[in-house]
Amino acid sequence: MKAAGDRGLLHRDHPWLGRSVEDTRTQRRGMLRAIAPDGDKPTPVAWLLPVGGGMEWTTAPENLARPERITPASLPRTRS
Repeated sequence: MKAAGDRGLLHRDHPWLGRSVEDTRTQRRGMLRAIAPDGDKPTPVAWLLPVGGGMEWTTAPENLARPERITPASLPRTRS
């Protein structure tokens, strides 16, 4: 049984998951999809997806900055 907050597959919780953030290394913005290992490397990385679509990229979690503000429009939508 998983503990509370355990995301599985070595994924880590992060308060900005699902929000647009800046990667200060590249100055690009993307949706933070996961904090998880990249292949067999043990150190977790941040997985980002460009907001308009495109190729996902990784960066060190410490490179994340300036998350989008939480507003009613930015909250996850639920299906009816």
